[in-house]
Amino acid sequence: MRDSSPMTTFSASDIEGLSPAMKVGLLATVNDEGQPHVTLLSSLRAASPTQLSFGQFTEGLSKEFIRRNPRAGFLVMSLQKQLWRGTGTFTHTAKGGPEYDAYNNEPLFRYNSYFGIHTVYFLDLCEHEGRTDLPMGGIVSASLMTAAARVLGRGPKREGPAISTWTRGLLSAMGNLKFASFVAADGYPRIIPILQAQAASPDRVIFSPSVYGRDIDEIPAGAALAIFGMTLKMEDVLLRGRYAGIQRCGGIRCGVAEIGWVYNSMPPVPGQIYPRPELETVKDF
Repeated sequence: MRDSSPMTTFSASDIEGLSPAMKVGLLATVNDEGQPHVTLLSSLRAASPTQLSFGQFTEGLSKEFIRRNPRAGFLVMSLQKQLWRGTGTFTHTAKGGPEYDAYNNEPLFRYNSYFGIHTVYFLDLCEHEGRTDLPMGGIVSASLMTAAARVLGRGPKREGPAISTWTRGLLSAMGNLKFASFVAADGYPRIIPILQAQAASPDRVIFSPSVYGRDIDEIPAGAALAIFGMTLKMEDVLLRGRYAGIQRCGGIRCGVAEIGWVYNSMPPVPGQIYPRPELETVKDF
């Protein structure tokens, strides 16, 4: 977290920095069980100094969750590796208006014959940290420490269905983006960059707290923790499990997440992939 007090409005430079269509935008919501859920929303931006918006063109769990529980967290990362993080409260939707027109006039949707933005969601800004730079030096160092912990702390070979081979590869690649989310005591989810995270086994993700350590220290042991991983090709996956706190892995301090749920958030068919949902017989045609 920043040493300075949180900000309650976006400056003109913040609004400009949040506006590009090409960026990483993440929205954290809270599901019906009080657990964090993270969605990639590149349309997330500042609609005004006190308001955020995002456009919906596909269906997904985040829209259901935010309608039932309006508390949300957000993270935006620009192509220049600058970050904005904070919280907001969902207020309403619109199917017209200046924001609706602006979204649908962007090249991605203006020239798309199959879909466009059909609903715009609005959130009142609660607070944000201001623009910060991604600490690449610290992330590289933390990634190397995590890799060492993964190798030195490796026990007997374990097999398990939670984290597939493809997902383990995505999470363990140092060039990929990874973020954690938990629900804080005030009921709002927070998002923390954990680019150093790696899959240590088929059911466990570890990450050195040597970078963003103050944020990681705020995660209560035993809390539900969501981990969102993505490649620069926009492939992504969402995992969730129990945060086991800081442990020694091969003698190296690491945050440990025990994974028990995996979700494919990529179109065309987002859905839970672990535990594998039961197949239902089709009776009506």
